[in-house]
Amino acid sequence: MQTERFVIQVAESRTTAVHYPAAPASALLILAHGAGAPQTHPWMVRMAHALAARGIDVVTFNFLYAEAKRRVPDKNPVLEDTWRAVVRAVRDGSGLSGRRLFIGGKSMGGRIATQVAADPTPAPWLQDLRGLVLLGYPLHPPGRPDKLRVAHLERVRPPMLFVQGSRDAFGGAAELEPFVRELSARGTRVLPVEGGDHSLAVPKKSGLDADQVIARVADAIAAFTA
Repeated sequence: MQTERFVIQVAESRTTAVHYPAAPASALLILAHGAGAPQTHPWMVRMAHALAARGIDVVTFNFLYAEAKRRVPDKNPVLEDTWRAVVRAVRDGSGLSGRRLFIGGKSMGGRIATQVAADPTPAPWLQDLRGLVLLGYPLHPPGRPDKLRVAHLERVRPPMLFVQGSRDAFGGAAELEPFVRELSARGTRVLPVEGGDHSLAVPKKSGLDADQVIARVADAIAAFTA
């Protein structure tokens, strides 16, 4: 698959995005990376290819700290502003404006997507947002179940698909389920990955390898975005 790289202006800075085209495609998923690795991490690349193979146009991008090869993530306002700039650029200038729009990401990237979607400030693209895909949502820091990151989720109007490992140190599927259940009327749900960790990796005894897990997750995302 031939990918396309392009540059996005974010205030006074710039970042790089990658388009994984699907043919034909009716949905567009903008997918952000997690805190510890950029969009070029093999897991992100494999997931993007798997989704494109299922008819979803995928765009990934780097947050500014990752683009600058810094290890420490930007502050929340910068992360959120980067998300908004990427969505505007993809919707307005990439030729993908006709696709049904979904956003999401791995861990931190998904959390920031939910914060942007929960923003009460009106934005034209939010009116077009069809759903969110959250891969390993960081419900709380490891070992700190008291520090929940759920208060804003009730303000997210489109449906959300949480793909969550059962042994995720940031909050397993069973921990997340009670909070998601309150939003189920909007189509929000949890897809548990049995035995999966924060990166959805499962033990060898499961009989599944990483590509098989990604394939199963990609199938579920394709159904969610259909």
